[in-house]
Amino acid sequence: MTTSLRSEHLPALPPAVARPSYNRAELTTGIVHLGVGAFHRAHQALYTEALLNAGQRHWGILGVSLRHSTVPDTLAAQDGLYSVLERDATGARLQVVGAIHEVMYAAADPTALVARLADPRVRVVSLTVTEKGYCHDPASGALDPDHPDIVHDLAHPDAPRSAPGLLVAGLRARFAAGVAPYTVLCCDNLPHNGRLVAGLVAELAHRLDPALGARIAETVSFPGTMVDRIVPATTTADLDTVAAGLGLRDAAAVACEPFSQWVIEDRFPGGRPAWEQVGAQLVADVAPFETMKLRLLNGSHSTLAYLGYLAGFETISETVNQPDFRRLIQALMTEELAPTLAAPPDTDLDAYQSALLGRFANPQLRHRCWQIAMDGSQKLPQRLLAPARERLRRGESVDRIALGVAAWMRYVTGLDEQGRDIDVRDPLAARLAERAQAVRGEAGPLVAALLAERAVFDGELASDEHFREALETAMASLLSRGAQATVAGYAGS
Repeated sequence: MTTSLRSEHLPALPPAVARPSYNRAELTTGIVHLGVGAFHRAHQALYTEALLNAGQRHWGILGVSLRHSTVPDTLAAQDGLYSVLERDATGARLQVVGAIHEVMYAAADPTALVARLADPRVRVVSLTVTEKGYCHDPASGALDPDHPDIVHDLAHPDAPRSAPGLLVAGLRARFAAGVAPYTVLCCDNLPHNGRLVAGLVAELAHRLDPALGARIAETVSFPGTMVDRIVPATTTADLDTVAAGLGLRDAAAVACEPFSQWVIEDRFPGGRPAWEQVGAQLVADVAPFETMKLRLLNGSHSTLAYLGYLAGFETISETVNQPDFRRLIQALMTEELAPTLAAPPDTDLDAYQSALLGRFANPQLRHRCWQIAMDGSQKLPQRLLAPARERLRRGESVDRIALGVAAWMRYVTGLDEQGRDIDVRDPLAARLAERAQAVRGEAGPLVAALLAERAVFDGELASDEHFREALETAMASLLSRGAQATVAGYAGS
């Protein structure tokens, strides 16, 4: 099958395939989205698609890739169309989405992108660029002025490379043209993500022009969000399933679980899509939802990923369906993570945890442990270190949290339990490996060497004797007994 999905094929799609019910030629671009990867296409774009189908034509999306041209090239060849394959044990559902009606590769023409950001019809700029895309220090939340992209953007503010640089350039262009600022909507898993990104953007702007920094801080809205949907990397098998369902090839297809949640602080002075009409939750304060998800879902996910990988499992579903791993994650959530939370309104934390275990175990989603293990230095501070810090201050146990952190430490040594190389994908991979190799795999020295990495561990945690002891105990077991036996010991009966 060589024919690829394009606009002219929409009328002839099989009846079971959902598709745009609107004329895409009538769309205007009201949203620019930075980071047009699989998660955005399976999450925020679908909410907007539902509104377009309901008649709100002025919220078309310009999807922008910051790092690679592959996705915009692929989408452009398909008129921006792509498929979403939702599946679980009950079956699969296929939908063709048309909300992304324009695509750009930022590095090809950053000046042209800044001009699009200045368009007064654009009222929301949203982002899913992953934690490392914000060029900040995860431990402190501050902008990293030595990050190569920030160094470039300070020298070339009209041709920025970074997400913060693009946001600043677009806002500066709008102010110069007398256009009201857009709302910046971060949809990444960052603590207090709206407030954090507001600080990073204002700091970068201040370094360029203090008056610009002050104006951004005073006039631009950065609502917080919480996003939730499991979206594994698309496989060849997924593409074959989509092709069989469409009767066409779709190189931009994404696969995901049926569950989807989007919680958004309702602070959009320039207007916004009516996402609450299609399932999003618009709230006054997103913090309780965000913290719940970061710790219970993301913290458990990371723990499963590192321990599962070390134990030889390929996917999260394989890992959590092992009884010892399932008991460990249940205990981690119930006994160490959930007690650090204030439940969001109308949320049953016990039911939420039970649902998470069911989602993790979905056999139709081959979410690879290796994929989730990426960029751990950027993720651990909010997922596991923040709850550890709270529990330690109260004199409470952190044994299972420490096991997850120790598994990350073991993983970033770069060698698995059989002595084979691990392909560690992390901005600090080389630095972490150098620290680990200098101590030759001894538990105490290895823990001490990695705790000294201030880009991950702040001074409070690094100097806490209870935390260090818990890490050393877990690491000694991982090194001597391996992940499988260690998990059995921590899981209990």
